[in-house]
Amino acid sequence: MKLLLKAFRNGLGALIALISRLIPVKKVRRNAQEQEVANKKAETIELYQFFACPFCIMSRRVIRGLNINIITRDAQKRGGVYRDEMQKETGKVQVPCLKITKGKEVTWMFESSDIKAYLEKEFS
Repeated sequence: MKLLLKAFRNGLGALIALISRLIPVKKVRRNAQEQEVANKKAETIELYQFFACPFCIMSRRVIRGLNINIITRDAQKRGGVYRDEMQKETGKVQVPCLKITKGKEVTWMFESSDIKAYLEKEFS
């Protein structure tokens, strides 16, 4: 039963992810110089996520809408390097999670609503 429920959840999540990709997102428009600044700023941010997680899908849509290139890290695989890193650094595995690196200071942000607000503030 547990395996069946997991398969259903993963299948439904994959369907939601596909639909999300098919629905257009209105993107922020910037001139070339502004886009270069946004891209440079985004180099210090990573999104740790599960592919089919609805909150991760929402976070990825926000990123697409803000027209920024943020690296996504697959934290779903048990024993995977990104999952293990998140567990080691934060003491938990919870997605979506934004890793923000400023110099030697690293901030981990977990709530999708906080992630959305942060990204909109930084990149709108």
